[in-house]
Amino acid sequence: MKTLDFIARSTALAGTCLALSACQSGAEAQPEQVANVDRAPVIVPGALMDLSHWKITLPTDSNRDGKIDEVEPPQVSRLYDPRFFYTNEIGEVVFAAPNKAVTSIISSNTRSELRQMIDPVNSDTRSPGNNFALASHPRARRYGAVGSWMSATLRVNHVAVEAKNPDRAPAYSVVVGQIHAGKDESRLKSGFGYGNEPLKIYFKKWPHHEHGSVFWTYERNLEKDDPNRTDIAYPVWGNTWESAQDPGENGIKLNEEFSYTIDVDGDMMHLTFKSPNKPRVEYSVNLANNVNPYGEVDPLDNPRGYQGDWFYFKAGAYNQCSTKNQDGMWYAGCGGTGNWALDKAQGHYAQASFSALVLK
Repeated sequence: MKTLDFIARSTALAGTCLALSACQSGAEAQPEQVANVDRAPVIVPGALMDLSHWKITLPTDSNRDGKIDEVEPPQVSRLYDPRFFYTNEIGEVVFAAPNKAVTSIISSNTRSELRQMIDPVNSDTRSPGNNFALASHPRARRYGAVGSWMSATLRVNHVAVEAKNPDRAPAYSVVVGQIHAGKDESRLKSGFGYGNEPLKIYFKKWPHHEHGSVFWTYERNLEKDDPNRTDIAYPVWGNTWESAQDPGENGIKLNEEFSYTIDVDGDMMHLTFKSPNKPRVEYSVNLANNVNPYGEVDPLDNPRGYQGDWFYFKAGAYNQCSTKNQDGMWYAGCGGTGNWALDKAQGHYAQASFSALVLK
């Protein structure tokens, strides 16, 4: 964890903070000075964390164009939002996402989340140079990398506290790390390009429990309308999302630090989870076939796994507690008004604080 001494040395960046109103999606962002009269200097997240290979999506529409705000490199390194993307007094970068706010077109969940940019000079996220592939991809060498590596250390500070459908798996949870496959119509005929997620790392805590759980999910790589396209959960500490039981000491509390490392090497995805006073947990799975982490063939999955897809990492707070109240496992009907001050006071949000985030 970074120290207050480091923060003091970083205050020179306070005058380069980029106001979100100048950072709307699709517009040329212009630096806007943030006044520091009678208050402590603003420390932008980019002073504490290397953001040069990330862009961020925030749960806002600052220019009211009907699109969620996205800030790309290099502007993201100067960005500061006191609600959803800021630094705290102990040198962590804070990501917050209310239950109800602006969302991306393809999701009903809000996020304050980074997206890997392998080639930060190129803003086209669909460009092969901005994504990585598995070694067995037939055109692997045209991508920005074959395999990739990410490590993070963080604390989940808060998850949503109210849901009309608490039995829905995503209730009371936040995703803090992902591997996302690209949505690519040119790949559909070959059985890929659906935009599925071979990895999502969750923290979930029921409101009446002292401890929460960390687990990860693998989504079968099938087309959207296939009834077998589902996320399969694997435990780390505590339970997976199907269980309403209190994990007790086997779980992990809010504000308890943990780390994860994702190493995609060749076709293999290696996961390592660590936390003080918790057992180290490791998983390995071949993403180019349909064999699960326990060595069992999953006959319902794509037999070639994600072999023909391209990928990118994501990290931050992707709030899973949607306010939608309708049929479907993802719609937990969580509380929220869209008024950030009120929703924060009533606990209708998710928040995670990262002390480290590294790409290789």
